[in-house]
Amino acid sequence: MPQIPPQARAFLDALVAAPPLEWYLVVGALLFAIGAWGALVRRNAVVIFMCVELMINGVNLTLVAFADHLPNAGGLGVSYAVLVIAIAAAEIAVGLAIVLAVFRSRRTVNVDEVTSMRG
Repeated sequence: MPQIPPQARAFLDALVAAPPLEWYLVVGALLFAIGAWGALVRRNAVVIFMCVELMINGVNLTLVAFADHLPNAGGLGVSYAVLVIAIAAAEIAVGLAIVLAVFRSRRTVNVDEVTSMRG
């Protein structure tokens, strides 16, 4: 088997190494910030739900990153992330049902045009 030069070995080790915790936290914060900005700026209810999901995914990434980084976490962050995913799925199901009911009665999903929940 041929010997690998030390420079190539260092390059391969750098490729295989896990990124530091800070990178995961920055990506999670960016996901959360983009989702919060979208939820505040957009008017379409479906887009707002997608932005809320983006915020939830940013939080889940942070939970999993800390669970992987901390030695005594014992998988607790991953189990919390799975719980958050299940709650988010239920929230989206109920939210989309409400949006569908509003669309059927008002013919719009623009949140500015829906002033009351009374049919």
